[in-house]
Amino acid sequence: MIPKSLFKYLERVNLICSILFLLSTLYCGGNQTITTIAFGSCLKETRPQPIWKSVINLKPDIFVLLGDNIYGDTHDMTKLREKWNKFNSIQGFQELRANCRLLAVWDDHDYGENDAGLEYPRKAESQQIFLDFLNEPRDSVRRKSHGIYDSIILGPVGKRVQFILLDTRYFRTSLKRALQRKSGNGPYEPNDSKKAELLGREQWNWLEKTLKIPADLRIIASSIQVLSANHGWETWGNFPNDRARLLNLLMHTKGASIIISGDRHSAEISQFHLPDGFPLLDITSSAMNQRQRPNSEKNTYRIGEKYFNENFGLIEIDWSQKKPSVEVSICDLQGVSQIKHELDYNLR
Repeated sequence: MIPKSLFKYLERVNLICSILFLLSTLYCGGNQTITTIAFGSCLKETRPQPIWKSVINLKPDIFVLLGDNIYGDTHDMTKLREKWNKFNSIQGFQELRANCRLLAVWDDHDYGENDAGLEYPRKAESQQIFLDFLNEPRDSVRRKSHGIYDSIILGPVGKRVQFILLDTRYFRTSLKRALQRKSGNGPYEPNDSKKAELLGREQWNWLEKTLKIPADLRIIASSIQVLSANHGWETWGNFPNDRARLLNLLMHTKGASIIISGDRHSAEISQFHLPDGFPLLDITSSAMNQRQRPNSEKNTYRIGEKYFNENFGLIEIDWSQKKPSVEVSICDLQGVSQIKHELDYNLR
């Protein structure tokens, strides 16, 4: 018979091992140098997805799903799980998962309801189904907390890439309908109320702490656009207080940050010059297997043109100097770059 003292000792050892594992995941996440990051959004699980072949050919180290990864739109959790399973069974996507690390956030359609926020009644169940799809361990913090936000640092010291995965659904207050809808714009307008929240207090506290962790490059995944703020559809611009708070936070964060976003069924690169800091890019990639008719939507931060056919985003990192330099692209169905922008942080 094993003495109780030995049981207690083993429990302590197990606890210490668990803590060390979590710390190693947070600060190291593996020593492989990250040089190629691909990402995209808006995948109709009932439509063909030939774009995966082009993604795989570029051999990304990481792929980030940016939301609307399926079109669930249901309160029936059995149906929602079936749609995730259908997506997971697609051959091209299976091949991608076998060859690179997958990270993900959700948006409204895979969350469960169009344009929904904290009012969606099945969000807790939907969270567990989403994490099941990601093969999240049963004892992970992400399963026990509210929302699906997360972070991880990958790469060796001097080449550390921090991925920050935001949840723009679980805590978000309802959108404000525009009293007078502008021509060509969506149905929403900014809500200046201090009670209007996008991330929620819990996630904000976590984000402020997470951005203090040393990293050489930060990739911030937001399902909706941060910089393009005036089109009247879903955007951080509908919550101007939270948007200003995020930009202020990034202005005071050490190192370079890049935002990647989806949702819009079109692709573009936006740039905002932070005072006394690095230029902040918001690279929007959408949709991976759907097209949108060209439009004249305004975006004062846009670099170059918009792209309306099937696409995915690409970030290529050069670590040969003291600081990273990056080339960001929007790639078409064949993997050919249609929009490109270079940024060398050594020049700042």
